[in-house]
Amino acid sequence: MDSAILADRTDKKRTRGRQVSETHTTNPVFPPGRYGRRRAGRRQLVLPIFVLILVVAASLLVSVKLYQRYGQTDYEAQIVGWQEPTATTMVVKFRVRVPAGGAAKCVLRARDYQGNQVGLETVVVRAAAGRSEIETETPVTTSEKASVGDVLRCQPAG
Repeated sequence: MDSAILADRTDKKRTRGRQVSETHTTNPVFPPGRYGRRRAGRRQLVLPIFVLILVVAASLLVSVKLYQRYGQTDYEAQIVGWQEPTATTMVVKFRVRVPAGGAAKCVLRARDYQGNQVGLETVVVRAAAGRSEIETETPVTTSEKASVGDVLRCQPAG
């Protein structure tokens, strides 16, 4: 037998009134002027999406311009090594990529074991005609014994 609870054993109706499949509701009615203006429908997303697209496009444009200006440099330096330093000098060997036949002004630095700067030298190096890479050795005068040499930056000479 069904597990429906019946009021009486002789009661054979197993339902309690008319079956309802869904509930219909009405929109609430608010007093006029009390709760402000009601918005109709969904929020408009056109303006925020347009602003987002505009901001993304502007940031892409700015990033491309900055990369073209500062990103890929023709004057790229690479440290090759250095010779055993003396008490007053360290010879730094480095390589610079320049435009074909160009020249570069490079700043070299020597540091001691604690990382303090003990020498700084600015040199101008020139590439041979038709060459775009310069490899050279330059002495850096130091105030005390250095342990490491660096190429801080290279830029166009002149």
